[in-house]
Amino acid sequence: MSLKYNPAVLKKIEEIFKEGGYTVRYEKGSFQNGFCVLEKRRVVVINRFHEPNARMNSMMEILSTIEDLELNNLSSESLELYQKIRAEQAITLFDHKDGPATQEDANL
Repeated sequence: MSLKYNPAVLKKIEEIFKEGGYTVRYEKGSFQNGFCVLEKRRVVVINRFHEPNARMNSMMEILSTIEDLELNNLSSESLELYQKIRAEQAITLFDHKDGPATQEDANL
């Protein structure tokens, strides 16, 4: 599954965080990966100068790492999208853990 990078999908990902008990804020700052997660406060801060596709990538990366998202509060649509994101992130991490996933990747 490959997510389309558009404002509607970005809003759906933001909704996952909201339903899961996190607040998403867009702020300026020099975050190492373009984002910062304040887990104790349940706040995700995304660099506001990032393009929408970079915002989505950051949020999908965060979703694959946070453990205390309140999954029981997610709507069925949000839960389905969350599971797709987690699966896609796991495949990406597995494929590229020891180098390029395919010979085409090595040629890039």
